[in-house]
Amino acid sequence: MTAFESLARDSHISNLLMNATLYYIHDPMCSWCWGFEAARRQLFGQLPQNLHVRRLLGGLAADTDQPMADEMRAYIQHAWHEIEQKVAGMHFNFDFWRACQPRRATWPACRAVIAARRQGGEYDEKMTAAIQTAYYTQARNPSDDVTLIELADELGLNHTDFTAALNSDETQRQLLSEMELTSELAARSFPSLLLKMQNSVRTIPIHYTQSDKMHQLIIRMLGKL
Repeated sequence: MTAFESLARDSHISNLLMNATLYYIHDPMCSWCWGFEAARRQLFGQLPQNLHVRRLLGGLAADTDQPMADEMRAYIQHAWHEIEQKVAGMHFNFDFWRACQPRRATWPACRAVIAARRQGGEYDEKMTAAIQTAYYTQARNPSDDVTLIELADELGLNHTDFTAALNSDETQRQLLSEMELTSELAARSFPSLLLKMQNSVRTIPIHYTQSDKMHQLIIRMLGKL
């Protein structure tokens, strides 16, 4: 292959990658998303730099002031135990269930990510990580606005701007828009990885401990563009 042919091929691949998007669909209060976080970080670090990656909030549970039902409390705690067994080194702080008043409401945490994102794209991931750490390791309740505002302060976000944006109509519209796109992409669980290439959308099976399998599949799919 000549230098010109190699350059043309690389340019062609680059143009194809510009038309591909990898969607990561998650919820900051989804325990399986927390279990996937180490593998996700490793995977994203392996991806081609010019592959567009978009994070979408799935919005697992709508706003409510009602205490979480006993059946749901048991279901989630069972999931925490299951994740600890499935993912080496993963630990949950079960003091949450004694120290907090759990509610089945994840939309506040999702809105917090959007409100943080408005102060810089990097805060999408930083706020998500802060919520996960608070919820799963520090026994703090991210369904409560007071917790979310504390986390924003700890991240160094502008307190006034974040507080105003947290429950604004604009933030709620953005959350509903991301949830609608999640539905259009036919994501069936959280976390989900979906690779959109031209007019097709392919699901990338989640591997909680082996990022290489996901990486290899994505590269193979991109190679077929």
